Amino acid sequence: MTNEQYYDLIQPYEDARRLLDTRLEVLSHSLYVDRAACGPIHNIQSRIKAKRSIEEKLKRLGMTDSVTNARDYLQDIAGIRVICYFVDDIYNMAAGLKKQTDLVVVKERDYIAAPKPNGYRSYHIVLGAPVYCIDTMEYFPVEVQFRTMSMDFWASMEHRICYKKNPENRERLEREFCTYAAVLKEIEEQFEAHRERTEAERRG
Repeated sequence: MTNEQYYDLIQPYEDARRLLDTRLEVLSHSLYVDRAACGPIHNIQSRIKAKRSIEEKLKRLGMTDSVTNARDYLQDIAGIRVICYFVDDIYNMAAGLKKQTDLVVVKERDYIAAPKPNGYRSYHIVLGAPVYCIDTMEYFPVEVQFRTMSMDFWASMEHRICYKKNPENRERLEREFCTYAAVLKEIEEQFEAHRERTEAERRG
């Protein structure tokens, strides 16, 4: 894939990502109109997969690094990570996106309800976003990952410490990070309980 082919490839994915960024910001401002507290989103991070990353992923899939293969087989060329305060914020934001009739749900994975064996927790959804040209419209996938701040902290540290470690250390590290995930989940639940008490007192 040449540089020129790469830049032509990613342009509609950039458009789709910007559309989803805007939708998320609007939802964050409007989701809790009856709540005195702040909105559900702590921050939003978005990116377009680099040329080298696309080529390496296609190679791992046993494919040539053509534009056609990238469009046909990769659903994470455009990606958004949404860091929320609480777990129910994640589910409410995801539900708000799924209600929007011009977005198409391509794939969902709920790693909060069913964490990965190493303790990873997150909510992944791939949405097809409409991109309009002069006289055509086509859907382009954007992968949205929802996490709480504690989930994102865990994932960042797991990537930093475990990435490319020797295989003989893998099982031990996974056990340790499962323990850390459980501790962070307990802390997260304590904050959720505190928020619920505070809101109940405000209403009462």
